[in-house]
Amino acid sequence: MQLSAPDYVAILLAVVAGATVQGSIGFGVNLVAVPIVALVKPDALPTMLIALALPLTIVMVVREHRHIDRPGLGWTLVGRAPGTAIGVWIVTVVSADALAVLIGATVLLAVVLSVASPPIPVNRETTLAGGVASGLFGTATAIGGPPLALVYQHEPGPVLRSTLAASFMAGILFSLAGLAIGGQVAGWQLVAALALVPGLALGIWLSGPVARHVDARLLRPLVLAFSAITGAAAFVRGLA
Repeated sequence: MQLSAPDYVAILLAVVAGATVQGSIGFGVNLVAVPIVALVKPDALPTMLIALALPLTIVMVVREHRHIDRPGLGWTLVGRAPGTAIGVWIVTVVSADALAVLIGATVLLAVVLSVASPPIPVNRETTLAGGVASGLFGTATAIGGPPLALVYQHEPGPVLRSTLAASFMAGILFSLAGLAIGGQVAGWQLVAALALVPGLALGIWLSGPVARHVDARLLRPLVLAFSAITGAAAFVRGLA
C-alpha cells in the first residue's frame, strides 16, 4: 500500500473519527482525515480519500433518503461538473507539497467560514454555487463538504445529512472519473482506500447512537478546532 504501519494506524484512527462525525452531522470525514494524510502521506491525496468516502455516502443516502432536498440536489449536481473539471486541472499541475499547502489553506478557510458565515438562503443560486465549490475542492483536495454544509447549515439534521450525502455520492463518481482521465488514479491508492474500509465501517456504526443522543452543536466546535490545528500543520509541512 506504500503506507508504513504507524502511518496506516494514524490514518485509520482519523477515518474512524471522521466517519463518526460525518454520519452524525452530515460532513466531516475528510475534513478530519485529509490533514492527517497530508502530513504523513501527501501523495495519497486526493484519490485515496475520495474513493474511501463512497461507501459512507451510500450508507447515509440509504439511511435517510426520504429527507433529501431533491430540487437543491439537482442544482448542486449541475454545479459539480465545472467544479470537478477545475479540480482535476489543479491536481495535474501542482506537486504533492503544493497540494498540502492548498489543502491546509482550504481547511483553515472552511473553519473560518463555518464560524463566521451568516445564514445562507437555500435556493437555486446558492445550491448551484455550492455545487461548483464542492466539486472543485472535493476533487482537488478531497474536502468538498464545507461549501454545501454552509448552504444547508440551518436546515434540519436529516435534510442536511441526506442531501449532502447524495450530492457527495454523485460527486465522488464525477471526481474519480475526472482524476482517472487526468492520470491521477494509482492502483495503490485504491488498495489503501480498501484497507481503510474497516475504520469507515466502525465510524458508520458509531454514528448511529451519536446522531441520536449527541447534540451536533457539541461535535461541531471539536471538529472545527481539530481541523484548524491539523490544517495549519499540513500548511506548514507543505511550505517546509
